Amino acid sequence: MPLAVGSESVQQRISDLEAHLEQENPILLNAVQGFRRLDSVAYEMNLLETNKSFASQIPWWPLISILGTFSAGKSTFINNYLGQDIQRTGNQAVDDRFTVMVYSPEEQSHALPGVSLDSDPRFPFYQMSREIERVAGGEGKRIDAYLQLKTCRSERLRGKILIDSPGFDADAQRTAILSLTNHMMDLSDLVLVFFDARHPEPGAMRDTLKHLVANTMARTDSSKFLYILNQMDSAAREDNPEDVVAAWLRALGEVGLTTGRFYTIYSREASSPITDPVRRKRFEEKRDRDLDDIYTRMDQVEIERAYRIVSTLRKTATALNDETIPLLSQAVARWRTRTLLADGLIVVGLAFVFLFWSIGAGHWHGLHYQPGWLKLLEDVGISWGLEGLEIGMIILLILAHFGVRKLTVLTLLPGIKKKALAARMPGDPVGAFLRNTRDWRPLITGKPVGWNNWSEGRIAKVLHDCEAYVQSLNERFTNPKGIKDPATVLKPPVDE
Repeated sequence: MPLAVGSESVQQRISDLEAHLEQENPILLNAVQGFRRLDSVAYEMNLLETNKSFASQIPWWPLISILGTFSAGKSTFINNYLGQDIQRTGNQAVDDRFTVMVYSPEEQSHALPGVSLDSDPRFPFYQMSREIERVAGGEGKRIDAYLQLKTCRSERLRGKILIDSPGFDADAQRTAILSLTNHMMDLSDLVLVFFDARHPEPGAMRDTLKHLVANTMARTDSSKFLYILNQMDSAAREDNPEDVVAAWLRALGEVGLTTGRFYTIYSREASSPITDPVRRKRFEEKRDRDLDDIYTRMDQVEIERAYRIVSTLRKTATALNDETIPLLSQAVARWRTRTLLADGLIVVGLAFVFLFWSIGAGHWHGLHYQPGWLKLLEDVGISWGLEGLEIGMIILLILAHFGVRKLTVLTLLPGIKKKALAARMPGDPVGAFLRNTRDWRPLITGKPVGWNNWSEGRIAKVLHDCEAYVQSLNERFTNPKGIKDPATVLKPPVDE
């Protein structure tokens, strides 16, 4: 019964999501229905438990993550962007937890413990305590030491989630912090990476640069990362502030960042005075241009979210069709072939053993040779009868068959686990393989249970629809034809 309750719960959450998207973004409503089609295929093939859904494994809110080193000015930047002092600021580490900020109509902000995020599937840190426990044993129960939820009444936060990270170069709890950071980067639609211009020797933070820059350059979504050299007002007082920027550019280039946008900013409200009017004007103009660009990307993150979700749907369908199901099909076919081959070898082996025994156990009656098997039949036939011997042989073969089935599963299982983990495939091919090889599973076909032309067609439809979703998003956010009312682009042509 717990499974049924969980199934109803996840379906209710998806229904609530559909009701919200029906008004907010009908294109993404279609994407939810695409996830439902993939779920139905996965349920039938035992690749997904009925209390789970591919749609619930991704965040549907636009996500912005802010990473960086201690005292890089992240909190001041967030406060300036939101127009409220929601985050504490200071030269020392003032926040040692990941802070998830969401909109609230209440004027007073509230800070809630990490369990509020760990237990709510609407947020990107749902059940994160399990992941923390996996990478840092014993730390999962200390979820409040890693996460907190803050509410804020800021129009810029409406419809999106902002995530502030603790200082990245922390030694304590480093393993769990890195795991959470990677989780954030995977889920986010926009990632701002902050560095402190007051530390002109970036080589001292080579490990930090490696993780925040080098490990992100090979990603297919590397364009969502913005690299920001903050607090340039302090460097502006130096004789050669351009050298500070050049040093950081060289350091970033050494770890792989050779393309993309690199911003240099400082706070408009909390900046140090720049006495030289010419230099002050130059720095302010550059700061304002860069801040405006960053704010624009943050304000338009909903667009990034829409494309990210459609892209995730396509990736899930593609990986399911090209990786998970072929791996499962290949494993089931190999299991069937090896089991049948082993059954055949057992039968042939027993036949040869029986034949050689019969020859050796035979004897002569005068001029007539009586093989051992004939004498056995005569002797057994006295007590069992001929049918008793046949039944005994059949029982022996059945026991050998089921033993071979289980042994074949054990030999194939490690390879399936290794491939599934390495490729991070959607669904659970290992669990599906075990269900496909249960004792009652017949060996008539080598196809997995639930995989047929109908299932294949449903995945193909999802992939085809994804192209239409992308086109609809393009038409919604662009107007290449120059039509005054972009909504008319979506109307089908009228037949004459």
